[in-house]
Amino acid sequence: MKCYQSEIRLKPHARGFHLITDTILDSFPEIEEIQSGILQVFIKHTSAGLTINENADPTVRVDFESHFNKMVPEDAPYFIHTYEGADDMPAHIKASLLGSSVQVPITDGKLNLGIWQGIYLCEHRNHASGRKLVLTAFGS
Repeated sequence: MKCYQSEIRLKPHARGFHLITDTILDSFPEIEEIQSGILQVFIKHTSAGLTINENADPTVRVDFESHFNKMVPEDAPYFIHTYEGADDMPAHIKASLLGSSVQVPITDGKLNLGIWQGIYLCEHRNHASGRKLVLTAFGS
């Protein structure tokens, strides 16, 4: 079994949902060394998340942002954790709803995503710095 791991820093992204599949592939060529295995992508932050969804139509990402903002609004009167601004606690809740990692099968040295699937960075802060990801690929 082969196992590769790398930590990468993404450039800062605006609040919203962003495709990062190509960035991951460009940063982690070791995926090509695995014929059958798994890529795990883990984000080392509590106010951004990861998910897999539509990679072709950018309006899907806009709709995700609109829905999440309606589902978890800023300035809710019951939020106590607002030390870093109105987007602070909502960002933590949104990140928890989406999760901090995704797993993708690797087949013949390539990610075995569906034709319309991509990996999203889900950025929930108005002014976030670059996010750190831990990429782990393992298999034979």
